[in-house]
Amino acid sequence: MSESREVTFQPKLLWDSGTAYDFFVSLKVLHEPTSFGVRAAWAAGMRSRLPAEARETLEQLHQLKFCVLPFHWVHRLPAPKDSQAVLKALADLAPEDRLPEFGKDPEIPLEVAAVLSEVEAAETWDDDQVEDVLSAIKHKWEEENPRRETVELMLEWWSRRGEFGERLLSALRAYQEVFFAEEENRIRPALQLALEHAQQRASQVSVLDLLEELSQGVRLEEGFETPELVLAPSYWGTPLIIYGRATKDRTIILFGARPREASLVPGEVVPDALLRILKAVSDPTRLRILRYISEEPLTPSQLSSRLRLRSSTVVHHLDLLRLATLVQFSIAGHGVERRYSARPEVIATIFTNLEAFLGQGEPIEPQPIPAEAQSGRD
Repeated sequence: MSESREVTFQPKLLWDSGTAYDFFVSLKVLHEPTSFGVRAAWAAGMRSRLPAEARETLEQLHQLKFCVLPFHWVHRLPAPKDSQAVLKALADLAPEDRLPEFGKDPEIPLEVAAVLSEVEAAETWDDDQVEDVLSAIKHKWEEENPRRETVELMLEWWSRRGEFGERLLSALRAYQEVFFAEEENRIRPALQLALEHAQQRASQVSVLDLLEELSQGVRLEEGFETPELVLAPSYWGTPLIIYGRATKDRTIILFGARPREASLVPGEVVPDALLRILKAVSDPTRLRILRYISEEPLTPSQLSSRLRLRSSTVVHHLDLLRLATLVQFSIAGHGVERRYSARPEVIATIFTNLEAFLGQGEPIEPQPIPAEAQSGRD
């Protein structure tokens, strides 16, 4: 075990809140249900309620990497940051301005932004520009393998940005009317309670310890630098954290706001947290992973070697353990592999919470580990 680390990273802490964040996070969840522990059939059923053109537009939007979660744009919305504010802000823009305003976030590589500007001006694109974008994305996110079809779709949207600006607003209006307006009323109280709790804890612990507590297991390491850190609650993102850039110097992190006893699916009786934990510990490979990382923090590559499994398989299992909040991992600078360790305080509550659900007791909320007991945690 290593000694406790001294971390000099202490960003200025800011706060934000609004259902507008979940407006877009919920769209991502409905298009990537398995990544968030949601039943694919239920998500498909929700999408099927949309008119055909709106459904196609939102499916295409989901493929456009820089438009799925426009945190930079939502962060600038006036209060209250809700779905109506989203729709009004888009409607106030000329159709040809909606996509550039909505889609050009601070994390776009400069080479990609240059190509998009060229396509906007010429209202057409060519294969050379596709290759330029593919190269720039692959250089920035080496772990990803961008598909040519996705880049071609993005450039097609930008070359016809007036038409797609109209389609974007129409599709988001349909989504708000068909699903999110009612959902917004359900999640708003939980967002407010989560924000109040987080602000109270911020006066008691350091920024890094606060983030680890709110994220249920994510630890920022040296190399993850940002002068300003904005924290905002998200019901639909729970228990994961989702982060992006508001500006070059300001990072936004959405933290979980859904209570452990609640379910994402309206009307569902069994709590999401309980289902995810039981699913996670039902697999022998994941149990072996938990045993290994209970002894010492390990990277996916190290686990892959011990388990004699492909890295992609190990990462899949780690993602499920993370959804169950059974593991902690560190986020450091670019190119530094994550290290995972077990969260014994959560593992200890599994059977107690199952008994509580069956009516034999009260659920136990995992408590933060005291600072003096955190030696070796990452």
